[in-house]
Amino acid sequence: MARTPAGTPPNPKGAERFNEERATFTMKGSQPDIEAGIAAIREVHATLKPKPGVYRMLDVRGDVLYVGKARALKNRVGNYVQVERLPLRLKRMVAQTRAMVIVTTNSEAEALLLEAQLIKRYRPPYNVLLRDDKSFPFILLRTDHDFPRITKHRGARRAKGNYYGPFASAGSVNTTINALQKLFLLRSCTDSFFARRDRPCLLYQIKRCSAPCVGRIDGAGYAELVGEAKDFLGGKSSAVQRKIEEQMADAAEALDFERAAMLRDRLRAATFIQGSQAINAEGLGNADVFAMAEKGGHVGVQAFFIRGGQNWGHRAFFPSHTEGLAAEDVLTSFLAQFYEDVPPPRTILVDRALPEAELLAEAFREGAGGKVEISVPQRGDRRRLIEQASRNATEALERRLAESGTKARLNRELAEFLELPEPPRRIEVYDNSHIQGAQALGAMIVAGPDGFVKNQYRKWNIKSAQTNDDFAMMREVFTRRFARAAEEDPDRDGGMWPDLVLIDGGKGQMSAARDALEEQGIEDVPLIAIAKGPHHGREGREVFHFPDGREKMLPVNSPLLFHLQRLRDEVHRYAIGAHREKRSRAITASPLDEIPGIGPARKRALLLHFGTASKVRAAALDDLQRAPGVSAAVAQTVYDFYHPGG
Repeated sequence: MARTPAGTPPNPKGAERFNEERATFTMKGSQPDIEAGIAAIREVHATLKPKPGVYRMLDVRGDVLYVGKARALKNRVGNYVQVERLPLRLKRMVAQTRAMVIVTTNSEAEALLLEAQLIKRYRPPYNVLLRDDKSFPFILLRTDHDFPRITKHRGARRAKGNYYGPFASAGSVNTTINALQKLFLLRSCTDSFFARRDRPCLLYQIKRCSAPCVGRIDGAGYAELVGEAKDFLGGKSSAVQRKIEEQMADAAEALDFERAAMLRDRLRAATFIQGSQAINAEGLGNADVFAMAEKGGHVGVQAFFIRGGQNWGHRAFFPSHTEGLAAEDVLTSFLAQFYEDVPPPRTILVDRALPEAELLAEAFREGAGGKVEISVPQRGDRRRLIEQASRNATEALERRLAESGTKARLNRELAEFLELPEPPRRIEVYDNSHIQGAQALGAMIVAGPDGFVKNQYRKWNIKSAQTNDDFAMMREVFTRRFARAAEEDPDRDGGMWPDLVLIDGGKGQMSAARDALEEQGIEDVPLIAIAKGPHHGREGREVFHFPDGREKMLPVNSPLLFHLQRLRDEVHRYAIGAHREKRSRAITASPLDEIPGIGPARKRALLLHFGTASKVRAAALDDLQRAPGVSAAVAQTVYDFYHPGG
């Protein structure tokens, strides 16, 4: 049977074109067969040329096993058929391979960028994976308004303005923004809020805004503050501080004590930002510092983010799938994935020599806007920075291993308490949220060996269950969740089936979930319901309900009980948050939303003209056509929607 894998990868950054060649293969059974794998690779190898590009190894299901890049594809892919030279890890991969997808690029640097994109997209089991791939927060100083605002920003950088970052966490960027508001008195409100003000808001009263919305500062004065903020964030903090000191001295000499006090407060804010630096990065400009630690087959990478000579935070990362790989290869793959989303600085300091440092620097050149230097400092302040990062990496990894050991022990105790055959690797926890049946939804969170897996959380809008019937809601959620799982992963080898299901509820919710699974012929998924027990509202008296009707309890001070309570509390938090979001959308919804082809702008024009949706419904066609911003065609659409047939 011939199979052609589908899917076209995205263009790499800086790549103008690429060619993709898909290889067919012959199925030789569903079990891993190294001869079948070698045959599939040889078939592709015969068609290759010594060009740069990226290759993907696919298994019998078409799932991506591995993504690799090569300066010469023919040479690199040819190595995989020399099985005797491969480590055990790659032998297993070859045995599972049944097809390959080849993408040619213009250069090896483009291939490296595309490789990083595809690894983050497919998360193959044989690649080093950057586990923490959340977007980093930035400070955005917008420039699309006469009085620019300062705000926190995540995601795509589409808004016009100056971006400063990345910051290691939301906490660090929030603290910095608060201090910057005190230092430069820049507004943080939205443009619509700004336009509606007729008197200063609270931020002006607490000296965190200069109130340009009501004219307490003119355009020139505000522009001067914006310029100082740009200088400060751009690395000229000392010059800004000297200027404020001089202004404060002038105000004091002129006996303008109120202005002197305001400048003193601004100077304290600048000192706070400077004093919050945990490391000495003066004179370094813009740079990222990376150091790696290894222990017991596990890897930790510590990153420091330096911008304008200021430390904007640090974060520890723990890449997965690193077994059997050289430390230099792990760090190289980590950096390629890390800078796939984060703009690289012009200076990157690492704690060890990387064989592909020049290739990485070339690949990062476009994102950095110029030449990138990747170096291993040998002396001076830069070397001390690397040493500090190395100490942090070691300490973070040791904490991680200690936490993992605790989690492993808890999972063993959990398996014993809930009578599972082995410790669960994937735990799913379910809850419902509604207000007397209104805006009802079901929620699921997922926990794995390393903690919560938030990118696999799910929520369902309840459709068919009767109002205010928790049991029917739970039945609907389980029916939809596991019907889809059975359809998409019938063999249960995709890692998406749970080893344990926890339900926030009692016997009724347990019965509903059990019946929903039995109706689908699923009887081997362990189910446990966790309820508050006889003393409702008292933590520690939870009762665990088994499908066969048995009940168990844990001691009040049991670490395992705390672990299970944390799982239940997390799904409760997620369900309530999702319900609040749904409720907020319902509050702001309008009957006009139901009219096809009517967007926010025209809906707003109609409501501003007529006042209410009911008046829009009652309006004649001529009245609709007279509404500002509403064309004759749109007016006809609205009229026809409310007056079908005439």
